[in-house]
Amino acid sequence: MKKDLLVLGIESSCDETSVSVVKNGREVLSNVINSQIDIHTRFGGVVPEIASRNHVEAISATTMQALKDAGITFNDIDVIACTYGPGLVGALLVGVSYAKALSYALNKPLVGVNHIEGHIAANYITFKELEPPFLCLIISGGHTHLVSIKDYTEFEILGKTRDDAIGEAFDKVARVVGLGYPGGPKIDNMAKGGKPNIQLPITHFDNLDFSFSGIKTAVLNLNHKDPNINKNDLCASFEKAVTEMLLENTKKALDKLKVKKLALAGGVSANSYIREQFSKLGEEKKIKVYYPNIQLCTDNAAMIASAGYYNYINGNTSDLYLNAIPNLKIK
Repeated sequence: MKKDLLVLGIESSCDETSVSVVKNGREVLSNVINSQIDIHTRFGGVVPEIASRNHVEAISATTMQALKDAGITFNDIDVIACTYGPGLVGALLVGVSYAKALSYALNKPLVGVNHIEGHIAANYITFKELEPPFLCLIISGGHTHLVSIKDYTEFEILGKTRDDAIGEAFDKVARVVGLGYPGGPKIDNMAKGGKPNIQLPITHFDNLDFSFSGIKTAVLNLNHKDPNINKNDLCASFEKAVTEMLLENTKKALDKLKVKKLALAGGVSANSYIREQFSKLGEEKKIKVYYPNIQLCTDNAAMIASAGYYNYINGNTSDLYLNAIPNLKIK
């Protein structure tokens, strides 16, 4: 195996067309993200068919830009990695098909990457010293998972949401209070001007699972009952309630695993209040808490290339029969 491995990562699971070149799983040479937020904002959320069409239009140009930014050509690439699930099936198919075509044409190894594994790997890029084992809380638009990271490609799910993902709850609450899409950053900003003085229900389980539907429904009912309710306070109260649920289960998981490293991952890990509260948890538990750089929290191809690198060196490659799996689970 050559000393340095360059992985071309491709991400198209939702509404970002992204291509990245990463060296040895940790060093980002380029990370181009073509976002569709402006397109989908008018609809109040992502429209799958529109997302797929825009991926088709953007993926070739995005790839060429990533190569240009990295100062390399296709010949310099060693491995091609792409997200093959979970996500929107049409959007995934664009990235998977493009990656398979490149793999065939260039005779380069292909690695299908689980999108959730990609979010975990975003921390490897931000923190060069981070190595398994550690606990990871994955909080995104489609997922809420507590995962024991035993090795780079070995995981154990300790708990997950039984209904809405936390990012989905953020988006629905934002829509109801009139903030629009995307909801996460808008609620974050709105909450900074409010007080968490509204009591919201928190669901508790005997295990480490989560439930956000009760909190979300309570916010919707309060807003419906009193359209003039203080929206800043409502957002601050919602943010506090979901964070308390995350903290409760994470504390239990830390006590169970007895690990000294906790990483957050996914788009919701960019939330300023959540970061603040988990930093306090780190001080309380005397553990190290890791957060990806803000630009690596949301969907991007650098995290896919990083995860692809670790899968490749551990012998986990794909063939040209690789297909999109919209409901793919983490193993």
